Amino acid sequence: MTEENPEETPRFTDKRRIDPETGEVREPSAEEQVLAEAEAVAGAAEETVVLEGLVEAEKLAAERLDELQRRNADYYNLEQQYSAFVKRSKADNAAARDSGVAAVAEALISVLDDIELARQHGDLTGPFASIAEKLESTLGRFGIERYGTAGETFDPTVHEALMHGHAADVTETTVQQVLQPGYRMGERIIRAARVAVVDPE
Repeated sequence: MTEENPEETPRFTDKRRIDPETGEVREPSAEEQVLAEAEAVAGAAEETVVLEGLVEAEKLAAERLDELQRRNADYYNLEQQYSAFVKRSKADNAAARDSGVAAVAEALISVLDDIELARQHGDLTGPFASIAEKLESTLGRFGIERYGTAGETFDPTVHEALMHGHAADVTETTVQQVLQPGYRMGERIIRAARVAVVDPE
């Protein structure tokens, strides 16, 4: 019985696959076969749609992965360029600093020569001696050092021979007298030591 049709009795469909009375497997009815086939067709169509969607998703994922890899490569290249720029900038700054210090030292060489001559002759005393020491120590902080002493082996890369002689007491070309000391900053020669040298006889 239903509200629309009070005379109709309720109807039940037994969908069990095994008959409860005989215990045998029931053969599906024609209606059930049609429904099963329709469900199979709908399932296959749905599976086709899902597979097409999966193919599209895989294609999109591959495109995104390729794009991500290209961007990562671009980022890596940019990072390498920046790192090289920083190294180059630091090297350029250090070279410019060293060049500036060397230029100042070169301009002060005549003053340093006068200080050394005054020291050799005993004229560097009192307040002038302390000022000279401060100047030399300040230049020393920037890596500028005086070199060249009598008795050392002559090296044409760091010495400039202004006078030449012979002596019996030497076994190799030797600095006999330093006329003007040399100045260097690290490996860079600001001015070669001007010397008198002697060769063995």
